[in-house]
Amino acid sequence: MSNSSSLNEFLLLAFADRRELQLLHFSLFLGIYLAALLGNGLIITAIACDCHLHTPMYFFLLNLSVLDLGSISTTVPNSMANALWDTRGISYSGCAAQVFFFFFLFSAEYSLLTVMAYDRYIAICRPLHCGTFMGSRACVRMAAAAWASGFLYALLHTVNTFSIPLCQGNTVDQFFCEIPHILKLSCSDSYLRKAGLLVVSLCLALGCFVFIVLSYVQILTVVLRIPSEEGQHKAFSMCLPHLAVVSLFISTGLFVYLKPPSISSPALDLVLAVLYAVVPPTLNPLIYSLKNKELKDALKKLIRCVQGQHQ
Repeated sequence: MSNSSSLNEFLLLAFADRRELQLLHFSLFLGIYLAALLGNGLIITAIACDCHLHTPMYFFLLNLSVLDLGSISTTVPNSMANALWDTRGISYSGCAAQVFFFFFLFSAEYSLLTVMAYDRYIAICRPLHCGTFMGSRACVRMAAAAWASGFLYALLHTVNTFSIPLCQGNTVDQFFCEIPHILKLSCSDSYLRKAGLLVVSLCLALGCFVFIVLSYVQILTVVLRIPSEEGQHKAFSMCLPHLAVVSLFISTGLFVYLKPPSISSPALDLVLAVLYAVVPPTLNPLIYSLKNKELKDALKKLIRCVQGQHQ
């Protein structure tokens, strides 16, 4: 295969060859996908319908749930369809769309998590300035900036990836179109472009990470000075879910993209891809609602309302 212009489709990595295992893969992914749809859907509906949750924290959480729904919908349904119909193919344009939306949603989520760290910093360290720094217009602008940055970042990656000539076949060793595995199919003369994009990505990722760390250093300093134990507990309960989500998001992504090549294998790459592409969007609603009394009350009210309509 001389170049990418002759490619009509890519062949994705199957989880299993045996029909029984393919159906098991379909069933597991279906359960995970339905759990993600239910969890994120409930959070979106509860926040949208409950006026008590119309605050900056829950506005950003609503955006996070929308991004989680989008990101898991980009990869999992196609993988389920391949398992169910015993196929591996994805069209060239479908692969490009999957790469774009995956990077768009995940990079926007990373930007949004950075904005959420700033929201926690303002709420705890400068509570008197919340109305000034975190007004409704400011929140909308920050959320829009997170979405826009994800769009531009994804566009840059997608155009760069699919403008590189592909000379090494059309088999992608992953269950969805992932850029590192597509780049393995490229010609050797594209090294400088790949290295340049990697440097840009690392700088942006490191910048967001440093901002989050510095925000939480300031938050921790202020929280430890709070005289009452109840006040400390309230501050920690506000921050811990966000920290847990950030840790899950960053740790899985870092391990996938920065692991030593010596420990790389198709089976390990497959498991790690599930960990960072499928698990966080499914667990995030659980993490945020586990110890959040306001959100749990809103969810209970929503469930009672739905039950009342069906009776």
